[in-house]
Amino acid sequence: MSDKLNNAARKQPIQIFRTKEIIKSRSMLPIIGEEQVIMEAINENDVVIIVGETGSGKTTQVPQFLYEAGFSSGNKMIGVTEPRRIAAISVSQRVAEELNKTSDIVSYLIRFEGNAGTNTKIKFMTDGVLLKEIQNDFLLNKYSAIILDEAHERRVFTDILIGILSRIVRLRQKRSNPLKLIIMSATLKVDDFSKNQKLFLQPPPIIELSSRQFPVTIHFNKRTPNDYLDEAYNKVYKIHSKLPAGAILVFVTGKLEVKQLVSKLRRSFPYQKVDSKIGSKRKVNINNEIKKPLPDIDLDDYDIEIQSEDELINSGNSSNDDENYDDDDDDDNEIPSKIMKFNSPPLWVLPLYSMLPAHKQSKIFEPVPPGCRLCVVSTNVAELSLTIPNVKYVVDCGKTKIREFDPLTSVSRFSVVWESKASANQRAGRAGRTSPGHCYRLFSSAIFNDEFPEWNLPEIQTTPIDNVILQMKSMKIDKITHFPFPTPPDTQTILEAEKRLVLLGALEVDSNIAEINNITPLGKSMAAFPLSPHYAKMLCLSKDRSLLQYMLFIISAMSVQEYLPGENVEAWKKTKLSWANKGEFLLLGDVMIILRSMGGASHAMNKSGLGALQEYCDKTGLHQKSILEAWKLNNQLINQLNMNVPTLKLETDLVMTPPTPIQVKQMRQILLAGMLDKVAKRLTTNELHRNGIRPNKAAYYASNLKEIVYIHNSSVLKKSKPEWLVYQEIFEVQDKMYIKGITAIEPEWLPVYASKLCKTLKVLDEPKPRYNEVTGKMYCTINATYGPVGWSLPQAEIEFPNIKQKYLWLSVFILSGKVFPPLQHFKQHLLCEPELILKPWMKFLKESFYLLSQTLNNNHDDSAKKINERWSKKSTYLLDEYLTWLPKTAHTEVKSIWPPL
Repeated sequence: MSDKLNNAARKQPIQIFRTKEIIKSRSMLPIIGEEQVIMEAINENDVVIIVGETGSGKTTQVPQFLYEAGFSSGNKMIGVTEPRRIAAISVSQRVAEELNKTSDIVSYLIRFEGNAGTNTKIKFMTDGVLLKEIQNDFLLNKYSAIILDEAHERRVFTDILIGILSRIVRLRQKRSNPLKLIIMSATLKVDDFSKNQKLFLQPPPIIELSSRQFPVTIHFNKRTPNDYLDEAYNKVYKIHSKLPAGAILVFVTGKLEVKQLVSKLRRSFPYQKVDSKIGSKRKVNINNEIKKPLPDIDLDDYDIEIQSEDELINSGNSSNDDENYDDDDDDDNEIPSKIMKFNSPPLWVLPLYSMLPAHKQSKIFEPVPPGCRLCVVSTNVAELSLTIPNVKYVVDCGKTKIREFDPLTSVSRFSVVWESKASANQRAGRAGRTSPGHCYRLFSSAIFNDEFPEWNLPEIQTTPIDNVILQMKSMKIDKITHFPFPTPPDTQTILEAEKRLVLLGALEVDSNIAEINNITPLGKSMAAFPLSPHYAKMLCLSKDRSLLQYMLFIISAMSVQEYLPGENVEAWKKTKLSWANKGEFLLLGDVMIILRSMGGASHAMNKSGLGALQEYCDKTGLHQKSILEAWKLNNQLINQLNMNVPTLKLETDLVMTPPTPIQVKQMRQILLAGMLDKVAKRLTTNELHRNGIRPNKAAYYASNLKEIVYIHNSSVLKKSKPEWLVYQEIFEVQDKMYIKGITAIEPEWLPVYASKLCKTLKVLDEPKPRYNEVTGKMYCTINATYGPVGWSLPQAEIEFPNIKQKYLWLSVFILSGKVFPPLQHFKQHLLCEPELILKPWMKFLKESFYLLSQTLNNNHDDSAKKINERWSKKSTYLLDEYLTWLPKTAHTEVKSIWPPL
């Protein structure tokens, strides 16, 4: 208790002078009435959980409560994590405005940018940023409190932070320097935190907040339709035709469905410019009657009049679609069913999905044209990320698209599944933000009760965790299975991820306990970059400065989801054909397309900024939002490399020049080294026939799959079908496996750049092994196989593997004077030719000749560097073994120059 009193005494409350408008808006938030309860709980407990639905005010107000209570006193800070970068920026700006403070006091720091500095008192950041800070200062000594916002989303790094912070809180308490941890969730699903004794020995107090939510009436369908898109269209038609004013929000599963439904609704209820006076009256009637109570209407009681699609198109009312909406949907996106009559007022129909360009996303916040009702067709991005104004009607298809990842095969697949009950309730809640609303669920109550899961699975159970494990290992968290995850990943998932990191050279097996335990120097370098381990290794291998520029562009673009193409698919097809090129450049494959797109973008950005980039993307069909994301990542990586290696002096505004054929070849080799477990081999003509596949098909065996995979139609290598290639990922569509992000490779490279997956069958006598005096390395030619199936490879020269023959050949090179030049003088005095020790019968004639190789083998000294280290400790090392090869008359002279440095 005395510690708590002392800590409270050290905190100096801060008086805030807010504007009248801010005071009024804050007073309407449910959380304001709970400030005392919240602060008492925080002062009396090290960990507190706050549960409040979206709109309760917890995100903006809890940091202010802490600030006013003096938690930023004594050079301390309040840290707030947000799962999304845009939220970290926008919330920091809002809190600064409410506190009447500048951005140097209330700041943000995200992956690409930030304004946090030495004066910062409240810092908003992404989960990854805080994890990096923990690596530099495990106890987070400059923070007095950490708020983890949106914990209900169960993002991977949020779960990791909860586990680590649960330990930091205990350590800080023992040092009488307490750290307060506040976990904030929009749902009551907090048992994984509150009742998890691995995390918290005593369950933390839970504070439940009321929400600023109007009642929402839920309507279930009597039957669950097979075609939910068609049913969604019917429901919007009925709402717009029969129900009072209010915006409509429709939830579907993906971008294609959004565009299909938007196209059909626009054709059914086309917008036409009307007289401004009439329009202003209609606008009041359609959009702003929010106070009028909604009637209790069963939409299923109303019939829909059908009109053919041809009649609708020929009526001429849709001629201004593109002009008025500025959207590039085309007729191919149409839902193949009949179109309804449009004898109702027009709908202002807008799409919304994550990869929609920002200027089109912002249209949902702009005023609706006179006489129109707003209708937004959205993916689940509107469920959590954005609040759409004046929504009274929600139409929920009940489905969601998820990306499933198989940790054993590394295959990704997109599946459309029933959403969770929690998500369904989140969607319904969107209809009650500003007034009472209605939610129309396109499924029956029986389906909802019996087949919908209660909650979404945590991200850590559905995505690759290779990078998570690498980051944890770099923080010296070795026993991953013992870590206090809120919901632990499957043990097999952890083991498979660790095996992949061993293949990449990031982890190594501890020989003493036969467990994957130690992070390697390469692994530490890889963990420093905000990249997947495969891409981080590529970056670490790009040592040549002239090559680094290209690899930075490639890695940045490959790290961005949905990088290619943009909205204008036809323009992109033409661009891709013109960029495919030939020769070594074509062999770089899809990566060459990525490189050229980034090169063009860099030229546009450095020429005239964002305006030129927009023009470039419109012309080529590229996705500007993704290009910009890759551009920012590229600059971040450059800044990070310059900070770590100041002599590099890389420039962020450098215009890319075309690579040479040699550089392209080197890039292909680096791509193989980074994706060594993602190799595919083309089926032979006989294998195609045996599997019933047409001869012209681009069919391949993947190294870690039993199923046959195919090059996707979007690849520039689809026609040339190289025999061997590496790929970025495998994804499944309708029970068929496709590979994307393809680059051709040469099979003789595999023993060199993917040696951990190759089995050496035999070191060949001819051509003979050789010693490189410059590098001090030994090379040999081998016969080898690749992968678990054992694909035969052509002969290849590699660095000599660590086998018994290596030490025999090292003895030969030492005796011939190639390793240590002073010994060349004694070569003529040797009792026999050194290479005779390679003959099996020689051991029976002169066993003492093998003492040299045996000593090297026993001490694992396989290089001049290691032998020199031995000599620094014992100058007579190898002397007796060497003398067995010389007559006694030469011994005195040898001893006089030993060690022969």
